[in-house]
Amino acid sequence: MYVADSRANAEPSAGGTTGTTGTARSTRSTARVSAVVAPTVFALGAVSLITDVSSEMVTAVLPLYLVTGLGLSPLGFGVLDGIYNGFSALVRLAGGHLADRGGGRHKWVAGAGYAVSAACKPLLLLAHTLTPIGLILAADRTGKGLRTAPRDALISLSSTPENRGRAFGVHRAMDTAGALLGPLVAFLILRATVDGYDAVFTVSFCVAVVGVLVLVLFVPGGKPPARVTSSRPTLRAAFALLARRDLRRITVCALLLGLATVSDSFVYLLLQRRLGVPDRWFALLPLGTAAAFLLLAVPLGRLADRVGRWRVFLAGHGALLTAYALLLTSWHGTALPYAVLLLHGGFYAATDGVLMAAASDSVPEELRSSGLALVQTGQAAARFVCSLGFGAAWTLWGDRTALMASAVALAICAAFALTLRPGRSVLEPSR
Repeated sequence: MYVADSRANAEPSAGGTTGTTGTARSTRSTARVSAVVAPTVFALGAVSLITDVSSEMVTAVLPLYLVTGLGLSPLGFGVLDGIYNGFSALVRLAGGHLADRGGGRHKWVAGAGYAVSAACKPLLLLAHTLTPIGLILAADRTGKGLRTAPRDALISLSSTPENRGRAFGVHRAMDTAGALLGPLVAFLILRATVDGYDAVFTVSFCVAVVGVLVLVLFVPGGKPPARVTSSRPTLRAAFALLARRDLRRITVCALLLGLATVSDSFVYLLLQRRLGVPDRWFALLPLGTAAAFLLLAVPLGRLADRVGRWRVFLAGHGALLTAYALLLTSWHGTALPYAVLLLHGGFYAATDGVLMAAASDSVPEELRSSGLALVQTGQAAARFVCSLGFGAAWTLWGDRTALMASAVALAICAAFALTLRPGRSVLEPSR
């Protein structure tokens, strides 16, 4: 098992009263240790925090840079946004397979992904048309695809089933702290410099390099997990995981719900148009989502461990549907952006890490990275399709009609997910 695993086993005691007392004390000690998040999770959280400062600096200014600065249409932006959010689907399985096949290579495959993404940041300084920007964003997302499944496998393997939701919640909270700082740094750079976008891309690269160094120096490499089944870490064995009823249903539900999940950038553009937010303040909109995500990730992760991960996951999509409904109303009050961004961040807090915790329950250790990659691939591919479809619908029929169609699709998919739900091990807390 991986370094800094949070599991603990009580030593047997002698018989009699002393044995009973010792057993009770050991049980309480084990329960306390199980509730502690492993140091590996905190180390990975630090890497994600730093990396998200870098990536969210770019994400915060990219919609405005492309639509206003380069004059792309909503359809053109939808293509690029789809690439940015969905291209990683093509390489997630490869990253998961490489990590599993190498046994203890999870850290190094994840590190390669972080390095690829970092190398793409300065290239944005040289690209000013649709094709090169699309290629750079595709390469950046390739890095994300390589790193995500091995990183989440490390979190899962260093946690117990009883505290897995909390572990993912802690990691996502640290990750989101970076997402909170990234737009703020971008905003300050835009206000302080003349060539604001170039400065943002340059600083983003420097921060990304720091994240890679932290991973190399402070994240334990770990040892290969003990083989508990006869499955071998091959691509055929990875796809054979879909024969497992729970994992298959989780994957299908994640895919369907992803088809109706409008990307963050479109949500912020919709808010800007509804409220007339000045361009210079646009980069601050993601702060609302990040702040809500940061505050709610750990509490909702703990709630998922107690009441069932699938319930919390579906409730998160209910929050997203409510945010869509608010954007479709005629309400223009000052509380609108706060409500929408709170619901938007709550959606991520209830779904991002919770989905991985739920999927981990249905995947053996030796194929943990590949199994999580299957779920992530379906979700990422679906969101890629949603970005393309939403951008096209906005161009043809307007933003309101496009959002209405997405809201209806999300309601239908969520209702279907209620019926196509995983089994008891995912629905109920571990015991």
